[in-house]
Amino acid sequence: MDYNYDFIKACHGKPVSRTPVWLMRQAGRYLPQYRKIREKVAFLELCKTPELAAEVTLQPVDVLGVDAAILFSDILVPIEPMGQRLHYSPAPVLEPPVRSAADVDALRVLQPEQDVPFVLDTIRLLRRELEGRVPLIGFGGAPFTLACYMVEGAGSRHFLALKRLMYQAPEVYARLMEKITDTSIVYLRAQAEAGAQALQIFDSWGGILSPADYQRHVLPYSRRLLTSLGDLGIPLIHFVKGAGAMLDLVSMAGGQVIGLDWSIGLNRARMILGENVAVQGNLDPAVLLGRQDVIEREVRRILDENAGRPGHIFNLGHGILPQVPPENAAFLVDCVHRLS
Repeated sequence: MDYNYDFIKACHGKPVSRTPVWLMRQAGRYLPQYRKIREKVAFLELCKTPELAAEVTLQPVDVLGVDAAILFSDILVPIEPMGQRLHYSPAPVLEPPVRSAADVDALRVLQPEQDVPFVLDTIRLLRRELEGRVPLIGFGGAPFTLACYMVEGAGSRHFLALKRLMYQAPEVYARLMEKITDTSIVYLRAQAEAGAQALQIFDSWGGILSPADYQRHVLPYSRRLLTSLGDLGIPLIHFVKGAGAMLDLVSMAGGQVIGLDWSIGLNRARMILGENVAVQGNLDPAVLLGRQDVIEREVRRILDENAGRPGHIFNLGHGILPQVPPENAAFLVDCVHRLS
């Protein structure tokens, strides 16, 4: 394990010189450098072009001074080779939606080197570019969140088609989740083998379920995914948005680091999770739309809640908003470094 980086040290609960910070969706629309590239290239083409994806990944490292880079891609990239057509208009659309046993049977498990070589090539490029600067985080969607998109065919407010499948045909839901979990395992393993130094699993929609349904319908698959990646020897970050009321269940899935949104205080989260689990978070992204004195106040509050305990990575509670001024994002990073 490479302990030269504060980010890696913090993932393992070791002392750091200063609190490491990176931002979810830190490579994105709030940066003019990113928008300039997107004016010429469609989103999915950008994800599939290693040189451009690497360039975009590096932008926030250069502009903001963050302590980790995260691969520029999309959680739905591995779904397309499974058998659904993927396009953006501008939000993602997956066709045809998976609604039946026959639809599940038609899906295939990903073969990373054959199906998504561009992701692995991007990681290899980035490791050469980033060596000695900051570590690289790979990522993927958690099985439940991927299932939400695959069954709905798009984003949704309530994910009723997914819940209908889960309640009306639990055996079909289970087969779908097994197949997605198989794909997620090989996809994330391939990222690590290509050079990713940590992996984040995004469960953006895990919080839409009750704790009982999460335990029954999500936890077994997330736990199998994280357990299957445990021998890689790199930090695994597990982020479930909206899970403040069931962190005890989330932690049962595993991972060295639990990502937190802003629905639970950092101190309370650490009490629930215990001293052996690192945490990542948890500033409300909307704070970055405010004045810089407000940003500094909120950074100080979160650092004070952590009270100097090892195993804290500063981050937002979800992705950075497109409307955020880049200078505010840079100010946030500076505050974290200066105040810690």
